[in-house]
Amino acid sequence: MILGKGSVIIGLTGMSGAGKTTACDIFRENSWAVIDCDVVSRKVVERGKPALTEIAWHFGKEILMRDGTLDRRRLGSLIFSDERRRNELNAVIYPYISYEIIRSASEYIKGGSKFILLDAPTLFESGADGLCDRIVSVTAPIDVCVSRIIHRDGLTHEQAENRLKSQHSEFFYCEKSDFCIRNDGDSVHFKQNIGTIIKDITAQYG
Repeated sequence: MILGKGSVIIGLTGMSGAGKTTACDIFRENSWAVIDCDVVSRKVVERGKPALTEIAWHFGKEILMRDGTLDRRRLGSLIFSDERRRNELNAVIYPYISYEIIRSASEYIKGGSKFILLDAPTLFESGADGLCDRIVSVTAPIDVCVSRIIHRDGLTHEQAENRLKSQHSEFFYCEKSDFCIRNDGDSVHFKQNIGTIIKDITAQYG
């Protein structure tokens, strides 16, 4: 109950292609409020927002389109293979993301929502795990994740593998989480496991 008495924030994260979207949908179906951090991260860098101004100061106005919006492709090319610059970007943007998460969660709480899910692929990198009462991670065998990424995003096998290599390992997520679900392809069992976690959390904080 980080943000106030009676509120509960659960962080959802895990490996790419493991099934976080399905897990998120199940939480939503159980009347949980959901904050999508991908949406938040796009919102904070909209044209005219302070975060975009600061990013342009650090990386140069070349990362802006003619209309003043962020040129994501150009920025991506600057940070993709440069860890120092990538960390520089994270240091700029993550405080804005955290602020927006807190603002959104506060609005949900004011509206009467008790249980809030923070859907955050970069939960640990952004430090947003510090806002959570509990953390749920979704993992899967590497070959399963690769297959799902190829089908979902239209990437090559090599590109899918490289994406996973750039992320944390299954062990990391399980070690850092209160609940870790391995989605090996049995959708019925996976959904049942998510449902059990929801019941456990509801019983604990209800």
